Amino acid sequence: MGEMVDYPSNGGTSEGYLALPKSGSGPAVIVIQEWWGLVPHIISLADRFAEAGFVALAPDLYHGAHTTEPDEAGKLMMGLAMDQAAKDIAGAASYLAGRPETTGGVGAVGFCMGGSLALWSATVSDEITAAVGFYPALPWERMAPQWSNYQGKTAMIHCSEEDGTSAAPGIKIARAAIEEAGGTCIVHDYPGTHHAFVNDDRPEVYNATAAASAWARTVELLRTTL
Repeated sequence: MGEMVDYPSNGGTSEGYLALPKSGSGPAVIVIQEWWGLVPHIISLADRFAEAGFVALAPDLYHGAHTTEPDEAGKLMMGLAMDQAAKDIAGAASYLAGRPETTGGVGAVGFCMGGSLALWSATVSDEITAAVGFYPALPWERMAPQWSNYQGKTAMIHCSEEDGTSAAPGIKIARAAIEEAGGTCIVHDYPGTHHAFVNDDRPEVYNATAAASAWARTVELLRTTL
């Protein structure tokens, strides 16, 4: 459905997978990868957002690297430079906002590592006004988010039981900080789920019922806020 594109990123160039809606226009969403990289699962999610009526862009935050091995994925994640990730994501927001197909605002949705980056993205880009984090998995200390930038913005967090649900310390920190800043934070728990329960390429963790519910909630939030 989509294609790889280059887009400006703070004086440089980044690459990502762009998928456009059949309608020809719609609000925009940045789809942020898991720790594996820009793999087929993330591309398929970008296509699904396009099918739902969004202009979707999945930035390649590892700039060409990807893996199926957990040890290598951990190394890639730990080696991710937060300043460059911020530039890549903010650049993606500006790129989407400037595309003629974009009619509406810009949101960000991320999974695992990308779940944290999506929530963080609303603090590094004024253009991102809604953020959805699926089972966020990066400690906030690595990002040092300026939560005050959430004023007037909306966040949604989908929590797995394996990760400790909404009672997990990282989730509680994010929720409290977003609400204190004057933003809205909606949190959903999914009993009996594993981390990465939306990833249908991994049958050992995939939960079709929870994935469908989380997807519907995400699309509704983005359509309402963007």
